[in-house]
Amino acid sequence: MANQRGAAYFSLAAYRLGWAPTHLTLINLFLGLSASALVIGYAGPAAESGWAWWPIALAVTLMWQVAYMFDCADGQLARATGTGSAAGARVDILCDVAIQASFVAAIVTVVHAYWPHTPVWISAAFAALWMVNLVTSVLASSDTHDSLINNDSLPIRIAKLIRDFSFIIIVVGVALALWPESLLGIMIFFGAVNGLFLLASIAVAARKALRPAAVASHDTGE
Repeated sequence: MANQRGAAYFSLAAYRLGWAPTHLTLINLFLGLSASALVIGYAGPAAESGWAWWPIALAVTLMWQVAYMFDCADGQLARATGTGSAAGARVDILCDVAIQASFVAAIVTVVHAYWPHTPVWISAAFAALWMVNLVTSVLASSDTHDSLINNDSLPIRIAKLIRDFSFIIIVVGVALALWPESLLGIMIFFGAVNGLFLLASIAVAARKALRPAAVASHDTGE
């Protein structure tokens, strides 16, 4: 909710400045990548020297959150002004991929700085399953949205909250500030949540895909 409200202010300011939605998308990209680069560059020296994380954690959490507001604002501006386009939507998706890839790289870098013997497969699985967030969000905005888990049951609402990027940013920021070593457990937890969400999404989509075949079979008496 706070992100959408902040995004509305950015969208209004951009409208008054005569900016296109893609201008906001590119600001989002710059802030998101800069925050991730700051974490990646700081992780090794911090782990070796015991440097305090809280100033960096505060800065990058703010940068990631503001970047996310710009990500919401570009869509708001496009809808309000009717200036959306296929090319603009493509840029938005590509920038989201870049930012989320850098975010994952930042988390993995911190984990391996403090836990250098972490099995590579754990980091690889976390990175791969992280893309479930992006893939499902893209599908939800396309004609195939009915293949997603979209009911309002409490477990699904909790799972969606846990997978919300704004929520994850806060969790990672707090972990960096207070206990960077805990990112290993956080990484495993979010990897497991995304993996379970993926399996559930496949099950729901497969059941819906097979339902027409079952109905057709029943109608023909087979």
